[in-house]
Amino acid sequence: MSTPAGPETPVAVVRGETLSQLPEDLYIPPDALEIFLETFQGPLDLLLYLIRKQNLDILDIPIAEVTRQYMGYVELMQAVKLELAAEYLVMAAMLAEIKSRMLLPRPSSEEGEEADPRAELVRRLQEYERYCHAAESLDKLPRIGRDLHLVVIENDRPPVKRIEPNVSLFELLDAFKEVLVRAELYRHHHVQLEPLSVRERMTRILAKINSETFVNFEDMFELHEGRRGLVVTFVAILELLKESLIVLVQQDPFGPIHLKAAA
Repeated sequence: MSTPAGPETPVAVVRGETLSQLPEDLYIPPDALEIFLETFQGPLDLLLYLIRKQNLDILDIPIAEVTRQYMGYVELMQAVKLELAAEYLVMAAMLAEIKSRMLLPRPSSEEGEEADPRAELVRRLQEYERYCHAAESLDKLPRIGRDLHLVVIENDRPPVKRIEPNVSLFELLDAFKEVLVRAELYRHHHVQLEPLSVRERMTRILAKINSETFVNFEDMFELHEGRRGLVVTFVAILELLKESLIVLVQQDPFGPIHLKAAA
């Protein structure tokens, strides 16, 4: 009896579209798959994990089986291209040495008892296990008083009742108007003065006069230039007189002064 074919199971959903079959040109890069293993703090932590996983007696470790599983973990880390710490390789060499010593006849110690090659490893595992239990016990303690400290401030004064101010819109507008008035007082207006040149003023004076007619001394000054312009003009006249380029004439005492260009 044949069973009616049901709807095909979707393989994937890409951008809302269900795919029932994989595309023939599908390319999966080699590094697309990432494997996240359970992290260990070191080789001793890994050994404890393997022992606890199989409920083994830490005092009677089947070194061959533990070594096989340990080496499988190291090979897996190398296969997925994870950076392997040197201490894992050192522990692998130590396990291989203990395994080989377990296969050889054991020499007797001075007290007549055979020395167990696993004794040093068992001692380190027991010590590491005690530290792990101590760390777990500390981590279970309440954090308040250990990492966090509560600060309590006692205040015997009665609470102060603050009355909220009742400010109207017109009062806010008046206050803002006063702010605008004060802002006007701090406005700065920088006036850039035109640089004045004595040599350029000497050229302008020589262009206004000639050697035939006299010109009034006061007509050489332009009052709109201000004090700086008047001083520059006066210095220019003195320089022209010093270089004997102009002639000054005064007919009467305290009379008007005239000048003309030197012949």
